[in-house]
Amino acid sequence: MARIVLSFVVAAAFQPGVLAQTWCGKNYMAGSPVVPPGGQFPTPATTSSPLLAFRCAPAIKPYIPDDASSPAGILIDTYVTYSDIVGAAPISIPDHGDLGSVAVTVSTNGHVLADGTVPLNASKVELPFSLSDLEPTTGAYNISCTATYAVSGAATQSFNTSGALSYLPAPPDGRSVTKMDLRTGALLAKPATGKGGTYEPVMPVGFYTTFGGYLASNLSIINEVKDLGYTVIHPVPAYDNLTQLAQVIERMEEVGMYLMYDMRWTYQNTTAITEEVNRVKNSPALLLWYTGDEPDGTSDPLNATSIAYDLIYKLDGYHPVSLCLNCENYYWNEYSAGADIVMQDAYPIGNNVTFSSQWGTACTPEYGDCGCDNCKGDFEDISTRLDEFHYRLWVDGWDRTKALWTVPQGFGQDTYWPDYPTGQQFVVQSIVGINHGGRGVVSWDMPTTDEILQYGARLARASAVFTPYIASPAAVFAHVFVGQVDVGLWTVAGKTLVLAANLNYAAAAFDLGSVPGLQNRTAPVVQILDSGASANGSVISFESTGSGGFVVG
Repeated sequence: MARIVLSFVVAAAFQPGVLAQTWCGKNYMAGSPVVPPGGQFPTPATTSSPLLAFRCAPAIKPYIPDDASSPAGILIDTYVTYSDIVGAAPISIPDHGDLGSVAVTVSTNGHVLADGTVPLNASKVELPFSLSDLEPTTGAYNISCTATYAVSGAATQSFNTSGALSYLPAPPDGRSVTKMDLRTGALLAKPATGKGGTYEPVMPVGFYTTFGGYLASNLSIINEVKDLGYTVIHPVPAYDNLTQLAQVIERMEEVGMYLMYDMRWTYQNTTAITEEVNRVKNSPALLLWYTGDEPDGTSDPLNATSIAYDLIYKLDGYHPVSLCLNCENYYWNEYSAGADIVMQDAYPIGNNVTFSSQWGTACTPEYGDCGCDNCKGDFEDISTRLDEFHYRLWVDGWDRTKALWTVPQGFGQDTYWPDYPTGQQFVVQSIVGINHGGRGVVSWDMPTTDEILQYGARLARASAVFTPYIASPAAVFAHVFVGQVDVGLWTVAGKTLVLAANLNYAAAAFDLGSVPGLQNRTAPVVQILDSGASANGSVISFESTGSGGFVVG
């Protein structure tokens, strides 16, 4: 979110003896000392010998009794790495040739759920199992996974890991269920109206939206953004009028708009969490919860997000929990631990990222606040942030249990950001976020300019076409740069979705035939999104900061 700059004093709990105003653990007021913030993500040690990162997780979270009629799945990863990441153990492999496979067994409470053979150095290999062997329960099943590796002439090697399997009872009447497809990071939900339907992939595209004095007093806004194609609204508290809050939620149910419910001001208060979750959890429009809003920036207690997460799951359990991190690298593990969905909000449009216009001080990795932490002031700040977050998920063993979303900058004329992004800049931010793993696009914030709203609507309407590609477990994904054009490709059943964003402030073009995997199948090309891009045969042309979406084949 864009910050209203407050003059508050933070006792630097992580920096004994320091008392100063901080953001991301950094002092930023003129005259305050330069003190390294600490809290950096630990870089894994490298090894000269191979390690096996053997991991297992359910394919869907949660399963419910309605799922028992079809096979469920356990995802197995068998990464061979030379980085000492979480859970990695030494493995002896052949110097040359095929690495072979491991024999995997998955069990719970001494009962074998699934077994099978998984190639070494593979990811997301799904072993089917039957839910009929289990009883639904509000607590998660602990699953034990073992892998046995044997190659000719070498001793048999064994590896063990564990995971959590959620198989919940049928939800109470009226309560929705939002599932996480951990094969893709996408959400699965029924329509927000609560009037039936099947679970379908949801690509949330929408805005954090001012509640008091805006959304609460003009319910027609909900209809308008629904008509524009947006799929989610994230009302921003305080919710100081509960009657109006109920009216907003009711209207969202009527039109079929998903709700992202925000507890930023109350998530550290267990009594408030209990009241709010119990008030909202039975709405069919509820898609997910939101707790910490930039808790790393404000140096909230390191366990605050996890405490809130555990309580929300105790009270509900049928909807994932999200939060947004603002800092590039400040106690990332501790804050991310309290979420299923970790959002990033690097805002690089229009601000000076090396010298703070607000405070008159320089911004460095150890000092200052320029509104975009450790940024360079270009679109690549977004891709770098998401790539770093994804790497950290992999290091921590969370890449099969958590997902990433992105928060495009949709505001301006605010503290560090004198200018609003253009509509095309807004879409570039969004596509870069999606191409680098973002499975939801929720911008800060509405009200915004009509140009941003209309260009965002182009993306939202296109999401109906591109979501089935991005959310398909069968999709083969590739990412390439063609010059400064960021290109994501998802191939399903012989057709390829291409999302491409020109990061340059100059025109650009490339031939789809030059992209690996598309050389021999560049027709037909159907455009699904136009934000300053066009196709002529197999050649895609971009305006300055133009972007587009295409289906090839």
